[in-house]
Amino acid sequence: MTYVASGEVPGMVLNQFSMDEYDGYFRVATTTREGTPQNHIYILDMALNITGSLENLAPGETIYSARFMGDRGYLVTFKQVDPLFVIDLSDPYNPEELGYLKVTGYSDYLHPYDETHIIGIGKETTDAGEFAWYQGVKISLFDVSDVGNPVEIDKLEIGDRGTDSPVLWDHKAFLFDKARNLLVMPILEAKVDVTKYSEAELVWAYGEPVWQGAYAFNVSLDQGIQLKGRITHIEDPADLEEGYYYYYSPFSVERSLYIDDVLYTISDAKIKMNNLENLDYINEVQLLY
Repeated sequence: MTYVASGEVPGMVLNQFSMDEYDGYFRVATTTREGTPQNHIYILDMALNITGSLENLAPGETIYSARFMGDRGYLVTFKQVDPLFVIDLSDPYNPEELGYLKVTGYSDYLHPYDETHIIGIGKETTDAGEFAWYQGVKISLFDVSDVGNPVEIDKLEIGDRGTDSPVLWDHKAFLFDKARNLLVMPILEAKVDVTKYSEAELVWAYGEPVWQGAYAFNVSLDQGIQLKGRITHIEDPADLEEGYYYYYSPFSVERSLYIDDVLYTISDAKIKMNNLENLDYINEVQLLY
């Protein structure tokens, strides 16, 4: 390895998807927090000198996810609602905001479906004035073909407040194959007992864990996001070891993959095989843990 150059831009970087190299330029999205939070995109040449910038996006909000795709960049910021920004990066000296979409909730992870559509994984939210209450896990399908007018063409919410997924902090838990219209992700699903709360309290009430495993979806532009089925490694919650519950169980699904027509779901304690087309059970292997 050879040291070549160093450079500097204001702010903090969220994760690896906030940085990208394309056609001889380095692009980075940052958030500065001195006073009112501000969000920025900087473009640097290979000597890491700044050639162009787009600053002060969504004052008062912070970046929740970013994705660079060729001449386009996509940012999701959040405080109460989720603006999805579409950025033109074709001119490294003059990046430009092309359009944005405001929807409820936010996306922690953006994944390209194709050149003009993006999948977002995050949380649904309920506006509470100066802030918002997180709700269930939300999957969004965005159409960015009209860059000045991006559209959320479909969405699906899983569970109530307290529902979670490793995809929100680890993209390796996300499985997508466009040719098969396949999306698989681990979910810890929580449900709120509505009989225990008033209508006003339901917006902040945490649900109790009721299920953990892999959700499988069909995703297409004409049919949107459709649930294909669910696979769990926790066959009987009564069998969970004391103190593990759903959060810490070694049977909590963390990864998925497919080989030929078999879908494999993986936890610390088990690998399970299911038919990729109909999710029928095939076999499983117990692991030591």
